[in-house]
Parts: sequence; C-alpha cells; structure tokens
Amino acid sequence: MTQDIRILLVGLGNLGRRFCDILVEKGPQLEAEFGLRLPVVGAADSRGSAYDEKGLDPAQLSAIKEAGGTVADYPDVGSATETGGDLVAHRDADILCEASPVNLNQGAEPGLTYIRTALKRGMHVVTPNKGPLVVAYRELHDLAEQHGVQLRFDGTVAGGLPAINLGMRDLRGATVDCIEAVPNLTTGFILELLGDGLSWEEARERAREEGSLEADPSFDLDGWDAAVKLVILVNAVMGIPAKLADVDRTGITGLSQDTVLEARKAGRVYKLLATAERRANGGADLRVAPTMMPTDHLLGRLGRKQMGVVYHTDIYGTIMAAIDEPTPVPSAATMLRDIIDIFVR
Repeated sequence: MTQDIRILLVGLGNLGRRFCDILVEKGPQLEAEFGLRLPVVGAADSRGSAYDEKGLDPAQLSAIKEAGGTVADYPDVGSATETGGDLVAHRDADILCEASPVNLNQGAEPGLTYIRTALKRGMHVVTPNKGPLVVAYRELHDLAEQHGVQLRFDGTVAGGLPAINLGMRDLRGATVDCIEAVPNLTTGFILELLGDGLSWEEARERAREEGSLEADPSFDLDGWDAAVKLVILVNAVMGIPAKLADVDRTGITGLSQDTVLEARKAGRVYKLLATAERRANGGADLRVAPTMMPTDHLLGRLGRKQMGVVYHTDIYGTIMAAIDEPTPVPSAATMLRDIIDIFVR
C-alpha cells in the first residue's frame, strides 16, 4: 500500500530549495521502496506562501526560488499575505519540514514558534534548524510527547552526517563519557586554506566565492555555530541538559596565518574542536576552541570540506563518523532521512 505524507515546507533557502529537488529526484524510488508519496501541500518563505491540498510541484517551487522569486509567485495558489506562521497554524498536513534561518539573536524565531505550533496541532516535525533546539530542547521534546508526535533533528549537527542518529539510536545502552567533534564546515575550510599559505583575506574571499561563508561570518568564525551544535549533541546523546551559556567558546579569528603554517610544518593541523566531557556529578564540561592536533588523530585527518564526530563510550569503544560535504545537498537530505525514519518501520 502507498501512504501519502502531506508536507508543509517552511523556509526555501539553500536547504529548502534543495529538499524540493531531492523530492523530485527520489519520488519514484520512495514510492517503490517504502510505499511513500510525499506531496508538498504548503510552502512558505519570508515573502509569502502557497497552499494546495492536491500538492504543489516541488520542481516549480525550486525553479521560482532559483530565479530569485518568492513562493507567493506560485501560480493560482500563491499568497503574499499568508505567512509561514499562518500556514502552520491553519493549514492541514501530516508533517512540518522547518528550514527557516537559525536567528539565535532573535530567540530562534520564527522557527521556534513554527515548531511549537505544529507539535501542538499534532504534526510531526523534522528540522535542520539548530536555533529552536538549542533554545528550547526539553520544551519541544515534551510537547512532542504530549501530542503523540515525533520531533526529528538529525540535520542540526554536522550537515548530512547522521551524528544525532548514531549517538541516540546506535549507542543505546552505553554511557558516552566524552564527545569530540569538528561540526562546522566553514572554519575547517578556512583553516585548511590558511595552512595552504593563503592570507586571512584570501581565505575569507575564497570561502565566500564557494558559498561556505555567509555575509556575516561571525556565527561561524567566532565559534557560535560549533557551540550550538555541541549543546544539541550533549542534550541528545549524553542526556545532559546543557545550555549555550555552559560552553567555554573561542573562535578562530585570533589565530594568525603564521601560527597555522607553523603547525602544518610540524606535521600538525588546527581544527575548531568542540568537546564535552562528562563529570562525576552528572554534568559536563563543554568547550569550543581552535586546537592543534596530530594528523593521525581521527579528527585531524579531516579535509577541507569534511566534518566529524567521535564518541567515547564505556561499552562500545570509541566510534568516529565523518562526512565529506562539498555542497548543501546532504544537509537538505537529512529532512528526507528523518521523514523515512518516522513513517517506515
């Protein structure tokens, strides 16, 4: 039997648009292999929305965004007055795919409200949006449990790497004593370029050209992104209610090119390393800082567009996973992975 899973997609930036492309590409396979059809019945960006209970064309949504337009431009059913919040609050669907910007400076809004609303209405939620999880991790999980739905967020840490799923599902029964991670692609890319001999200015410009560096690079370069991801890992995998304020955070902007070059000459590399060590009292020490590492370390081997995580456990040994992510496609695909995980048993 084939099951229709009606999707509301909020946020059609880099990830949301590529998620539409993935639905087009993978649609026949999903129906044949899992018996799933995934119609996008509603979509919204910052300038409007569109809703059709019969399903929108994801290829057309992607094309509109690729051309610089808005979902409100969707023929016949687009609206410049119905917001993403209106869509989630009043339109019917089975699941919300929430891919709006992180917006930590604004309390993780509007994504946090979108997720709260969807859970309260009995919709499952999948999201790669880190903001709501770091601001309200426990609250959102409690809401999901109260309303009998699932909240999945595997895409919030290290792009397409299944770091959350690995830690929560495959390490069940273990105590994770320590987490080490290089979860931010941008800083890894820039540090590699500095080690290759590029200046800071040249490295920044190269990162911008390749789409790795945002217009405001501080979220990545000052270590906020890595800290947010570490907090989510500690909550999800270690079961410790960590907050962003618990992280001792240092970014990479204080590293000089000469320092990185000297490390390279000595056979070592710098990575922006995120670590969490469990304390005997049940808490954890959380730290994000540029760290000089030997190249034979599990994370020291990572290349310029790679991310990784290492779990140190009591009974499963030390487990490392890494991803090479030259484009945002794997990050977008995490929403599909989470949907399959919810509906296929």
